[in-house]
Amino acid sequence: MGKKQTHTFSEKLARARNRGDFAAFFMMLPAVFLLIVMSIYPFFWLFRYICYDYNGFKAYFTGSRNFMRMLEDQTFWRSVLHTFEYAGMKLVVVIPLSLLLAVLLNQKLKGTGLFRGIYFMPTVISAAIYSLIFGFIFAVYNGVLNASLKGLGWITEPIDWLGDPKVVMISVVIVAVWGGFGNYMILFISGMTSISEEIYESSKIDGATETQTFFHITLPMLSPVLKVILMLAITTAFKDYQSIIVMTDGGPNNRSHVMFSYIYKLIFSSSTTPQIGYATMLSVVAALIIGIITAVYMFVARKLDDVI
Repeated sequence: MGKKQTHTFSEKLARARNRGDFAAFFMMLPAVFLLIVMSIYPFFWLFRYICYDYNGFKAYFTGSRNFMRMLEDQTFWRSVLHTFEYAGMKLVVVIPLSLLLAVLLNQKLKGTGLFRGIYFMPTVISAAIYSLIFGFIFAVYNGVLNASLKGLGWITEPIDWLGDPKVVMISVVIVAVWGGFGNYMILFISGMTSISEEIYESSKIDGATETQTFFHITLPMLSPVLKVILMLAITTAFKDYQSIIVMTDGGPNNRSHVMFSYIYKLIFSSSTTPQIGYATMLSVVAALIIGIITAVYMFVARKLDDVI
């Protein structure tokens, strides 16, 4: 009986060797190792310090204190509301803008390739770099934006774009849209190139206008790509914080703080001791919020597919 099992195992081993399974396993091993070390382990490491007061050197068990502090932390919950505000404003602008530019640049006209490269360029520039540049553009007294608006006669007094609570969120959304629309534009163009030209030719023969063609052919056939783009845009918008840290540092009076900018400040602020334990608790809550939003979106998208 034992010899039969050994023989069977040997046959399976030989078959696996012939199929190249061992080669594939060893080729994937470095990637799997990096995935475990760089992603999976740090994720579970977070849960280790939820119940600790940890500053990077010493950890003290605090029980549910971090959880109770989170419930009473008004700054954090305001940052959650700011995150929804920021994400909503960004999505309302960046998706239609990306789609519009994709439609225009998908035309077979001279120079469209150049404009595609120009519009895509912000996505390959570091967010910290272009946010720093926009900080100079939004400057109150020597900024290009205020000088241009004054020259056009649209304003009489300079606007404090990054220091006025009424307009600071609009300012950071403008920067976010500028830095992200090129990526979604390219994805839309990729989806449009997969639509057969014969369909458009048939619509022209039937007498359809360009507007009718867009709403009845282009948009419906872009729906698979649109679902992916929306999911990427939603998750990205809820995780944005680099531009806010560079331009406003969460100000004025925490008005521009979003979830992850507030968490970043708790860990890396130079004015206070790193609060890694409490920031870990907030990170888990923020991840749960994003997970719920993504799950709701996927559920709604699936239901819309069933209806359509």
